[in-house]
Amino acid sequence: MAPLRTLVIFLLLLLALVPALSRPDGGGGGFYDPARVTQLSWRPRAFLYSGFLSHDECDHLVNLAKGRMEKSMVADNDSGKSIMSQVRTSSGTFLSKHEDDIVSGIEKRVAAWTFLPEENAESIQILHYELGQKYDAHFDYFHDKNNLKRGGHRVATVLMYLTDVKKGGETVFPNAAGRHLQLKDETWSDCARSGLAVKPKKGDALLFFSLHVNATTDPASLHGSCPVIEGEKWSATKWIHVRSFDNPPDVSLDLPCSDENERCTRWAAVGECYRNPKYMVGTKDSLGFCRKSCGVCDA
Repeated sequence: MAPLRTLVIFLLLLLALVPALSRPDGGGGGFYDPARVTQLSWRPRAFLYSGFLSHDECDHLVNLAKGRMEKSMVADNDSGKSIMSQVRTSSGTFLSKHEDDIVSGIEKRVAAWTFLPEENAESIQILHYELGQKYDAHFDYFHDKNNLKRGGHRVATVLMYLTDVKKGGETVFPNAAGRHLQLKDETWSDCARSGLAVKPKKGDALLFFSLHVNATTDPASLHGSCPVIEGEKWSATKWIHVRSFDNPPDVSLDLPCSDENERCTRWAAVGECYRNPKYMVGTKDSLGFCRKSCGVCDA
């Protein structure tokens, strides 16, 4: 009877833990629940996580950002600097990494879900879209050398929705494969009808990749934020780079962009840039051997 009693006690303890583990906040910063993730597309690779953030976490991020918001800017391809543009009409601000325990927990959860290191990511950017505000279709990867100097290309983006939006504000992928197969009723905006779209829902998170697994840029990752028609939209963006954004290499990036091994292209195609970044991409102290194939420099 003793073994049976022990088994019953173990099962009861396990059942008691399940609600905590399945909470949107995961019962811990680095936990994520794959059962909540839905594949939206393979071109681009896009996934929706239902309840990635708790409503309390969403409200906390919004409250942290209020009072610091500034007019949103875009990256200039020539200088690498941030400039004003009518392409992007929202307001925004960045939260410091590890600003508090809640922000730290979200940072860890993003890393756990994406399987990409925390140090490869930029700080969380909070965005606020009021009536009519939007962000025209754009790519998150770069077209210039200046922006590649710190962390290389953005390989992935995690977009967290902090509020519901009455109408509009959808994230749309105009170039997504199969975009015309998504059924949409009158609750979707005209902008959202132009491609594969995701409605902002408080607590949900969208993950999409801007690079293919072989580290080449993916044109299907073109995306935008549709104009808000009713209500307002708050969101949090996490951009993740090919290599460390926090600790960029202390070496010159003016060196020729090349591969040092004839098999680099083949290795990159099967995902070695992510599985073996020290050799393929390099560290803060030394360059990798397959930088060209991994897309961390501009040939």
